Amino acid sequence: MLRKVFLGFLICVMLVTCCSFQQAALAATTRQMENLDRGVVAVKVSNGVFVSWRVLGTETADVTYNLYRDSVKLTNISGASNYVDKSGTASSKYSVSAVVNGSEQPISPSVSVWGSNFLQIPLQIPDGGTTPDGVAYTYSANDCSVGDLDGDGQYEIILKWDPSNAKDNSQSGYTGNVYIDAYKMNGKRLWRVDLGKNIRAGAHYTQFMVYDLNGDGKAEMACKTSDGTKDGIGNVIGNAGADYRNSSGYVLSGSEYLTIFEGTTGKALYTGNYEPGRGTVSSWGDSYGNRVDRFLACIAYLDGAHPSLVMCRGYYTRAVLVAYDWNGSTLTKRWTFDSNSSGNSGYAGQGNHNLSVADVDDDGKDEIIYGSCTIDDSGKGLYTTGLRHGDSMHLGDLNPNRPGLEVWSCHEDTAGNGGVGASFRDAKTGSVIFKFEASDDVGRACSADLTAQYPGEEVWAAGSPLYSCTGQNIGSAPSQKNFAIWWDGDELRELLDGTSITKYGGGTLLSAGGCSSNNGTKSTPCLQADILGDWREEAVWRTSDNKYLNIYTTTDLTSRRIYTLMHDPVYRLGIAWQNVAYNQPPHTGFFLGSGMATPPQPSIYLAGGNPVTVDGKLIKALTVNDTENSGDWSIQPNLQVGDLVYGDRTFKFTQLPQKLTGSEWIRTACDSKMYTVDEACFTAKSDISVYVGLDTRATSIPTWLSSWTATGETLVSDNNSVEYNLYKKDYAANSLVTLGTNGALPSIVNYVVIVKTQTADFLLGDANGDGEVNSLDYAMLKSYLLGKITLSQEAMKTVDFNNDNTIDAIDLALFRIYILGGPIIYTN
Repeated sequence: MLRKVFLGFLICVMLVTCCSFQQAALAATTRQMENLDRGVVAVKVSNGVFVSWRVLGTETADVTYNLYRDSVKLTNISGASNYVDKSGTASSKYSVSAVVNGSEQPISPSVSVWGSNFLQIPLQIPDGGTTPDGVAYTYSANDCSVGDLDGDGQYEIILKWDPSNAKDNSQSGYTGNVYIDAYKMNGKRLWRVDLGKNIRAGAHYTQFMVYDLNGDGKAEMACKTSDGTKDGIGNVIGNAGADYRNSSGYVLSGSEYLTIFEGTTGKALYTGNYEPGRGTVSSWGDSYGNRVDRFLACIAYLDGAHPSLVMCRGYYTRAVLVAYDWNGSTLTKRWTFDSNSSGNSGYAGQGNHNLSVADVDDDGKDEIIYGSCTIDDSGKGLYTTGLRHGDSMHLGDLNPNRPGLEVWSCHEDTAGNGGVGASFRDAKTGSVIFKFEASDDVGRACSADLTAQYPGEEVWAAGSPLYSCTGQNIGSAPSQKNFAIWWDGDELRELLDGTSITKYGGGTLLSAGGCSSNNGTKSTPCLQADILGDWREEAVWRTSDNKYLNIYTTTDLTSRRIYTLMHDPVYRLGIAWQNVAYNQPPHTGFFLGSGMATPPQPSIYLAGGNPVTVDGKLIKALTVNDTENSGDWSIQPNLQVGDLVYGDRTFKFTQLPQKLTGSEWIRTACDSKMYTVDEACFTAKSDISVYVGLDTRATSIPTWLSSWTATGETLVSDNNSVEYNLYKKDYAANSLVTLGTNGALPSIVNYVVIVKTQTADFLLGDANGDGEVNSLDYAMLKSYLLGKITLSQEAMKTVDFNNDNTIDAIDLALFRIYILGGPIIYTN
C-alpha cells in the first residue's frame, strides 16, 4: 500500500515537473514587445473625418472598440479598426477605448484632425561645413527609424543626417560628420549625436539600431562610434582632438567603438571596443579601405524572449557577427561568428548589403539571414548556399501553401555561383526552390502580393519576368523594383518607388509633392513602417528643402482587421534593420495578402508599464497619460482644508467652497503642468459635475476648458496664497471626461479636479427646507428613522450624508457630527 502511495506521489511529481518544464519552455518563447498606445490618427476627408487606430497583438478577436468624438461616444466597432465619421469636422477630437468582456478599458488621449493625409515634423538642419581639401557640403535628412524612447507608448523618430559629400566605400574623399537626431511627433528635438570626423559618411558606415534592449519600456540607440563622437548631452567620447582620416578621406586607423545611447537624452551609457576591429585592412579583400568597412547590424531574439544586439563587419570576403545583451548597465557578449574560424569557410563571401531576422527553424529563437547564408541563434552556421553576395533580399511567408518561410534574393556574382541571378529558397534549409538565371550582376529584386490571380506573393528581379511563388512565369514584371507597401483597403501590396505609391495594373495612389527620396537610384523613403493607426503602413519622406519630415498615412477604408504589424516579430525586426546599408521593405512572419488566413496571435508580452489607471466611487478608469509623473496622481475621498494639493508638492488647501468640502477629487502631479497633450481622462460612473481649478495667474484658459462654466468661486492654497478659478461641467453617466493640457507654462501650477454627484442645488441637512441646518432638522431625521414620520424625496436628498441613496443610522451619526461642528464627511 505504501509503495502504491509512493508511486502515485512520484507520478504526480513527474507530471508537475513536466508541466513546469512545458510552462518554462512556453515562457521562454514569449517575446518582449513594445507597450504601444492606440496610435489614433484622424484625417479630414471629403465626406467627413477618417479615423483609425491600433489593435494590439495582445488583444483577442472578441475585443471591440468604443470611438469617441469630443468626449462623446460615437459607436462601438467590432471589425476593422477604422471609421469615417461623416459628421466630423476639422476641429473635432477623437479617442478610442477597448472593450474587453463587456468592460471598457482606459480611453486613449484625444487627437486632433489632420488637415491632409500627412503629418509634418519640423527638422533642425545641421550647419554645413568645408572639408580639409576645401570642398563645401550641406546636409540632407536620410534614413529614419522609430522607437518609444521615453516610454509613453508613442513612437519617436530617429533620423540620420548625411552630408552632401557622403561616399560609397569605393569612393575616396573627405566627408562631413554624420549626425543622428531624435524627434517627438510634435517636432520637439530630444537630442542630437554628432558621430565626429572619424566616422565616415555613407550607406555602409553607420547602421543605427533603435530598440528597447533591456525591457524597461524605453528604447536605446546603438551604433559604431570613435574618438570625437559627441553624445546627446554634449559629452565627448575618447580623444576629442583625434583625427584619423588619411589624405584620401578614409579612416583606416585609430579607435573604433560601439556605444549604447540612452533613448530619452542621447547620453552615452556604454562605450567599448567595436568587435571585430579592422586589424590588417587588406585581410578584408582590398588595401584601400573599401571592404574593411562594410557594416551591417540587426536585433534578434536569440533566446526567444529578449532582444539581442548584433553588430556585423564584412561580407565580400570575411564575415563576422557579434551578439550582445544589454541589461541597462552592462553589455555582455553572447557569441561571435567568424567565417575565418574553423569549419566556417563556406560562409565567407555570402553576405548581402542587407540582412533579415526570423525564426526559420521553428525553435522559437531567431536566426540571422546573412544574404546567401544563415547563422543560427546559437552563433553557429545553420547553412550556406554558395550563391554569394547580393544587393537585395526579402524574407517572409512568401508561399503560404508550403510550410515555413521563404527567401527571395538577387545575386551579383553570377560567374561564381553557376549563373544564378536570383533565387527563391527555403529559409530553413537553404534549398533552392526555383531560380532566375543570368550572366551579369542582378542588382534589384522585390517580393509582394500584387494580384489575387495567383496565390502567395509574386517575385521579380532586374531583367526577370514576374514569377508566382511557385516559379511560374506570369508575365512582365513591374518597372518598380525597390519597395512595396500595404496602403489601400485590400490585402494586396502596392508599389512604392521614389515619392509615389502605385497600384499594380492601375494608377498612382499617392504622389508626395515637394518631397524627395533617398539613397540615389534606390529611391527609398526615409522610413516605411506601421507607425500610426491601423495595420496599413505609413511612408516617411523628407521635404526637398530638408526642413520637414512628412509622415503620410492612408485614408482608404479597409474591412480587414489585423493587429499592428509592429507586434509581429518578423516585421518589427524588419523596421529595426530597414536603415541598414541598402534599405529593404519589411515583411511579416505570416502571409498578408489575397486569400490570407487570420494571422496567428503573436506570443508576446508588453515591456514597461501601462499608463496608471485607477477607480473611485464616481470616477471610473482614471487614465494618466503623463506616465513620467503618473505615480504622483491619485483619487482622493473627502476633500478637506489642509489636504495636500499635489502628489509631488507639499502645498496644502487653505480655503474651499463649502459645497465642495467632502467631495471625491483627483490629486494631480504639479509637474504634469508641462505635459503638452491631454494629461488624463476618466469615465463618469454616474451623472456627475466636474470642477477644475485653474491657477488664476494663467493668462488664458486652455482651449478644452472654453466650453466649461466659470462658477466665480475659488480655491486657495498655502503656496504664496495661490488661487484657483473654478470651472464646472456636467457629464452624464458613462461619458468620457478628458482632462487636457494645463498650457505647459512653467510659471503656474497644475490644475485641480473635483467631482460631485450631479444633483439639484440644496442645502445639506436642511430637512425642513427653511434655509437653515439645526437641531430641528436632526430631530426630523431621527423621527423618520424611528418610523414616526415620512420625508419627501427632496428632504431625503438633504439628509443622505454619505450619498449612498439610502437613509440610515450612518447618516444620523454623520449629521450629529456636523451640527456639533465637525467636518462634513462625504464618501463620494
